[in-house]
Amino acid sequence: MSRHFVLYCLPCAGASATMYLRWKRLLPSWIEVIPVELPGRGSRLGESPQENYRMLVDILSQEIALTLPESYALFGHSMGALLAHGITRELHRLKARLPDALMVSGCAAPARQDSQRYHKICTEAALIADLSKQGGTPEEVFNNPELLAMTLQLLRIDYRVCGSFQYTRHDPLPVPIHCFGGRSDAIGVDNLSLWRQEGSRMFTLDWFDGGHFFLRQSEEWFIHVLKKRLLESQK
Repeated sequence: MSRHFVLYCLPCAGASATMYLRWKRLLPSWIEVIPVELPGRGSRLGESPQENYRMLVDILSQEIALTLPESYALFGHSMGALLAHGITRELHRLKARLPDALMVSGCAAPARQDSQRYHKICTEAALIADLSKQGGTPEEVFNNPELLAMTLQLLRIDYRVCGSFQYTRHDPLPVPIHCFGGRSDAIGVDNLSLWRQEGSRMFTLDWFDGGHFFLRQSEEWFIHVLKKRLLESQK
């Protein structure tokens, strides 16, 4: 019988933690899904959004470090994966209890991050084009000017976060790293496989049908593999 396990989930750019709410009923009861909300959205709408990667990681790390459970993992998709990695490194620096696994989805390895790309996507037209290309936004958002404006506002902030990321080589983290990618995503095997150098323990790379939002397009199989990797990571 699996023991209680907490899965902290960090959202992708332009999204809130609500993107993970359906996982609460899709994953077994021994996995407690905790969607991590970022300042300036969802339940933290009254807070000022943070546009600097390092400062955002520091804020989230301090919050998570206050209530670390005995057994947990960090999961992030796209920008969320970059944040999950930064939080794990900060927890390591703080000598806090490290996650049983770092789980990164749809995100190039830190050494392959192209921060300059985000500085070029600043106009409304460019943001809409990028949003459409990724394929994770419901059509009703594009057809609703108010919803689209809110989404673009968040996306612009999050792209500034990604654009402020600066890669620094560190010693490998003493945690397993499980990586997930979409077969039709622009982020290819070279960019994903380099996550291997960020950790000194087990490394896995699983592929799914779909583009950047394969975790929705192949949701049933993705949830199955995610559960399998969590079981493998239990200490």
